[in-house]
Amino acid sequence: MCDFMNSEKLVRQLREEIQKYISKQEEIAVIEDAISFAFEVYASKKCYNGTDFLLHVLRTAVILANLHSDYIAIVSCLVNWYITDDNENEAFSVIKDKFGSEVEEITHSLYRINQLKLKDDAESSAIYLRKILVGLSTDVRVIIVKLASRLDNLRCIYTVSSDIQKEKCKTTEKVLIPIAHRLGINYIKSELEDLCLKYTHPDEYEQISENLNASRRELDGFLDEMKSELSTLLSENGIKFRIKGRVKSIHSLYHKLSMGKRWSEIYDILALRIIVDKESECYLAIGLIHSKYRPIPRRFKDYIAQPKENMYQSLHTGVIGPNGKVFEVQIRTEEMDEIAECGVASHWSYKEHGAKAIQSLMEQKLEIFRDSIEKANDADVETEFKEMFVEQMIYVFTPNGDVIELPKGATPVDFAYRIHSHIGDTMVGAIVNDQIVPIDCELSNNDIVKINTNEASTPKKEWLKFVKTNQAKNKIKAYFSKQDKDDLTERGRELLHKEIRHRKASITETLSAANIAKMVDTLKLKDADDLFLAIGSQRYTPSYVLSFIDENRESVTDLILEKISNRSQVSKRNHKNAFSVAGCDDILVTVANCCTPVYGDDIVGFITKGNGVTVHKSDCLNIKDETARLIDVSWREGNENVYTARLLIRTNGIGNDLLDIVTISRERNVNIETVNTVEKAGGIDYELLVRVPDINLLKIFMNDLERLDFVKSVERSSK
Repeated sequence: MCDFMNSEKLVRQLREEIQKYISKQEEIAVIEDAISFAFEVYASKKCYNGTDFLLHVLRTAVILANLHSDYIAIVSCLVNWYITDDNENEAFSVIKDKFGSEVEEITHSLYRINQLKLKDDAESSAIYLRKILVGLSTDVRVIIVKLASRLDNLRCIYTVSSDIQKEKCKTTEKVLIPIAHRLGINYIKSELEDLCLKYTHPDEYEQISENLNASRRELDGFLDEMKSELSTLLSENGIKFRIKGRVKSIHSLYHKLSMGKRWSEIYDILALRIIVDKESECYLAIGLIHSKYRPIPRRFKDYIAQPKENMYQSLHTGVIGPNGKVFEVQIRTEEMDEIAECGVASHWSYKEHGAKAIQSLMEQKLEIFRDSIEKANDADVETEFKEMFVEQMIYVFTPNGDVIELPKGATPVDFAYRIHSHIGDTMVGAIVNDQIVPIDCELSNNDIVKINTNEASTPKKEWLKFVKTNQAKNKIKAYFSKQDKDDLTERGRELLHKEIRHRKASITETLSAANIAKMVDTLKLKDADDLFLAIGSQRYTPSYVLSFIDENRESVTDLILEKISNRSQVSKRNHKNAFSVAGCDDILVTVANCCTPVYGDDIVGFITKGNGVTVHKSDCLNIKDETARLIDVSWREGNENVYTARLLIRTNGIGNDLLDIVTISRERNVNIETVNTVEKAGGIDYELLVRVPDINLLKIFMNDLERLDFVKSVERSSK
């Protein structure tokens, strides 16, 4: 028999919650019908832990009501577990007839995603399952119901075995919590985190809980004192508000402790949330608080002007409050607070006062997608997004019944690489629905696909013409890139051996382990193969590499400076073919040494006494006060001259960083004319004279330099 006493209590609680925000009687009537339906179909059904299933359904519905979910989500929650493998077709028909097609679609998606399981602990598996879950969720409310159901599960699994607890928590931590975070449902996310910690690390959970309880009275006292002072401050300035105080969650404290902090070193345990009427009052309140309490540097965050990806908005700050305690303070409006706690769930309650509803499921999928690609390369993002969300998806199966998500138009080759890169690399054929098919045929929804492989087989470049997924394209390209890399590595080895033989030296002695280690370390490479690859790809010449094991060289920097200083200096010469000078056809034209303009710079001419015209950059300080002797000059198009530019590179390095600078100059074909090093307390500055054909190459070179870890800034300088 069902526990009707507790079930009726939950029904009363559900009714009280929905009446707070649902005003349309026809919507409430549909919920009442769904409640009656739930009592009818779940009366004898039990959960895996032996409790009444009806209680789980009602508790989940209450969670959704707390989130201010709309009536469709609540009805879908109440009826979706009616569907089983035995009554699938009939059940969907019944739900559609009783509650409409929208509820039927949501329950259909819930039925499918409830069958998904996390196969292993690999991060890739978790990311893939998140993508599948999102792809199968035709409506964002599907995910919200799933999250609410899992929250109730975790609240109640303390009675089952630890193995079941940990299995539930594994999927929750790896799949559902990241989704809750991206949807901005903090109400569910925070409690899921605490519950998972409770079951997976019970000792740590209890220790933190005991520490909090031991100081609870003292912490509550600090919160009350700060709330009182803030209330007085805001009231005196005519701001309407309500204020909530809380102690940080156990999971948040566990995270700080796991990062190496001691309990005594965690100062921001106390948090306050101030909720005001208007956005402008948020900024007024933060100003008043900062005027009274000392703010902690770098703790102020303005998420109102720049909301988070999950629509979260609030002002954050940290201040030193009474008794020297650190308080985290958040300030937001009522609507911002609802979004912060309920995320997109709150937007599906179409209230009369008109909170902005999220109309596009595409936006919701984008939020989750950002989470699943945090570690992906930026170059892959646009293509992966197109695959997952712009294009229509199909769902095909392995012979074992595993679901594989692919974009419409995908082929068996895409399927093979989705399973595993080795299966894709060794694929020789495909069988779809027990029929042999060409490997470039398009797959359809619900196809069952088997891949035939041969260990002697390798990918074919023509596959790139028909594969659909970015993953397959990248894997095929990577295979051939590795082949090219192996060829270049072998070529580099041969070139180095040839240079050693040319010097009439022993290859074995020259390429001893110590010498190779010295060359690899000097050039900041990984290993010997990386050294050979650098030579084979013409990044370095064999003679340049071998020069680093010449005992007569004092250091790499000395070698570089010597090479540069031995270069012949280009003398000042007439550049009249590079410029057009207003009103003058035959006149000596030189480039100013002070500002060293290069082709593409804004320029002006300066008439000298007896030495023709000198070309300066328009902003050169040496001519800023000159007017009478200035003359218009312009660059002649198509000139092939090379120009000297002066650069100042500020670094935080203290060692041999010049090699990296020279390496980039070689890669960009920028000649370094001179180098001057200036040692300072915070690092070394390098003053370079470089030779470039135009401003575009100079800017590219400067951008490359700025990407070096040790470089703080790169700028053009003048004498």
